[in-house]
Amino acid sequence: MFKRVIVFLLVAVMILSMIACGDQATTGKGGKWKIGIMTNTVSQNEEEYRAAQNVLAKYGAEHIIHMTYPDKFMDEQETTIANAVSMASDPDLKALLFVQAVPGTAAAIDKVREINPGLLIIAGVPGEDPKMIAEKADVVFQADDLSMGSTIPEQAKKQGAKVFVHYSFPRHMSYPLLAARRDLMKQKCEEIGLQFVDATAPDPTGDMGTPGAQQFILADVPSMVEKYGKDTAFFSTNCSMQVPLIKASLDEGAIYPQPCCPSPYHGFPSALGIEIPEDKKGDIDYVVSEIKKEIANKGGAGRFSTWPVPVAMMFIEAGAEYAIDYIEGNTTGKMDLAKLQEAFEEYAKVSITTMPLEENGVKYDNYQLVLLDFLNF
Repeated sequence: MFKRVIVFLLVAVMILSMIACGDQATTGKGGKWKIGIMTNTVSQNEEEYRAAQNVLAKYGAEHIIHMTYPDKFMDEQETTIANAVSMASDPDLKALLFVQAVPGTAAAIDKVREINPGLLIIAGVPGEDPKMIAEKADVVFQADDLSMGSTIPEQAKKQGAKVFVHYSFPRHMSYPLLAARRDLMKQKCEEIGLQFVDATAPDPTGDMGTPGAQQFILADVPSMVEKYGKDTAFFSTNCSMQVPLIKASLDEGAIYPQPCCPSPYHGFPSALGIEIPEDKKGDIDYVVSEIKKEIANKGGAGRFSTWPVPVAMMFIEAGAEYAIDYIEGNTTGKMDLAKLQEAFEEYAKVSITTMPLEENGVKYDNYQLVLLDFLNF
């Protein structure tokens, strides 16, 4: 009888040990954890949607929930909130990423915190007041647009530029950030010995429309090159001008240091006639190799560049890896800058500079402005 009791106790201890081990394992990659990712739809911005789908394909639906905010997100903020709440209601959810963090995100975070106050919340490319989003999210990412006022002319100089042409129009120059960046570009050009040309192009929203603005660029770049020579670098503040600007710069043998929105996808495939197969969409290495090939074939090697990855895609894919590190206890807390930078550099394969946002003398350590080194084609 005594032996039976001993055997029973040993079996009970073994069962309890197995249960305990099983519970402990749920915190690791093989256990019960989920990350929610909120992005735009394909029609709004395909890159970000594809990035979330890449994470989903890598870790599976048992670990990743991907939802979108509506195309008319300004008018339908309640839908953004409802989708975030839907993800946060899953008891296995440990982290939630908003990229882009469109208007409505701050309110969504408030609702999510009511359900699960311990969630790691990451907001990329915020569209709301910086102070407000910094107070609500644990980690905030944004490209350091102002610092590009220095980095873009410096890159042009490295590529052999002697003249820097800045295309914009009065509507864009009424935006404080774009005007401040233009002024920084002019100042940097003076410092490093580049001639700065402040050129006015038609506004694509004006009477000439986008086709007229694009036709202007196609005609004006050759005139600029004839006037200033081939060692002229071109930059435009407008997205719709990037395709004609890349095409004309390449045809004229000029220099193009960076699109307005730094990314291999921005302007290059269309300007170079690159068709991306369905199975290669979201495959950055494939896109970069095709761009390099086309630019080299047309004699532009070393005179065209961009950032090696779209920052929003990096914020999603590297942000998810950072979230997993947090879930597994491999960070010093919700905001571990060293681990965050490590995740970014592992994804982008170039050095990355981060600095905290500072506004009105207040520094927000969890709101990081990000700069990538250039990919030179």
